[in-house]
Amino acid sequence: MILADKITELRKKNGWSQEELAEKLDVSRQAVSKWESAQSVPDLNRVLQLSEVFGVSTDYLLKDELGAPAAAETPLPEDAGKTLRKVSLAEAQDYLRYRKQCADRISLGVLLCIISPILLILLEVGRETGWLALTSWGTGFYKLSEEQAAALGLLPMFLLIGGAVALFVVCGLSGRRFDYMDKEAFETEYGVSGFVREKRERGQGAFVAQLVTGVALCVLSAVPIFVAMLLPGGDRTAEDVFKAAKEIPGIRWEYFVDGGPDDFRYGLAVAALLCMVGLGVWLIVRAAIVRGGYNALLEEGDYSRENKKNQARNASVATIYWGVATAAYLAWSFISQRWDRSWIIWPVAGVLYGVVLAVAGAVRKTD
Repeated sequence: MILADKITELRKKNGWSQEELAEKLDVSRQAVSKWESAQSVPDLNRVLQLSEVFGVSTDYLLKDELGAPAAAETPLPEDAGKTLRKVSLAEAQDYLRYRKQCADRISLGVLLCIISPILLILLEVGRETGWLALTSWGTGFYKLSEEQAAALGLLPMFLLIGGAVALFVVCGLSGRRFDYMDKEAFETEYGVSGFVREKRERGQGAFVAQLVTGVALCVLSAVPIFVAMLLPGGDRTAEDVFKAAKEIPGIRWEYFVDGGPDDFRYGLAVAALLCMVGLGVWLIVRAAIVRGGYNALLEEGDYSRENKKNQARNASVATIYWGVATAAYLAWSFISQRWDRSWIIWPVAGVLYGVVLAVAGAVRKTD
């Protein structure tokens, strides 16, 4: 086997395109193409580089009579010898457009889930404190019952969550043809990697701006709570509100926000907190999904071939873990009715998820 054939065979075994091998050697793709077609021969320094990159001896590369690597320094990947799927420029552009649409839909769905309990919180706080009252034509008055508050608050909450789930499902179904990019090794046609890298570089500023703004909103989301604590409370009681409501003509909702220490302003502060967290997470998720599209096409970061193998191994762990996290969030929220606090489960779960995966990987290694 001549040198040209050996370079071609080793490149394909490692799952690299000519462009990727050229980048590792700091040469042009045309130079690699000429080596593989025997139109030219790499100089001694390039042969040494090829030996290091492929993990074979220089004797194997230079001696035609050697049919197998004499001393492989590194093991070949699990997908060695497999025919990898090629991604064209048109398919890469379609995938990036899909990721952009997916980013818009999923980030909006997450935002809807976070803000969904706001009306329920306001109604419940207003009902319990007496700062939300329903009057009728100046002759009658009644306080909103617990059942009425629950019905009026839960209905829009479930509608928002249902809309979010619909967005998630639509996004998942529309991108099924691209599933292999998240799970399998592939190679891109000539020019695709350069095109993707250029687009990623152009979007770097927007990515950083969205990420920083999102994190800042999440950090500052506690400010409305502190503002509500600092505001002076009034002496008006729920009974005073009921009496005042009888004097108001017409059918209307009346909001009173200047009462005692447990008045309606805390409900408004919690609503503001959830809105800020929702907007912050919306920005972070949107930026991360778009960025992930570039990394997936380049097989970098979380989408490297090694990580794809690990993700396949961790699929069952992830399913169980996030199922338990979701159940814990819903159980705590509905039992305690503390929607202003239960959202903390998600960032904590995100941090612990890395620990769980590390433990799972260590257990696999010991086995």
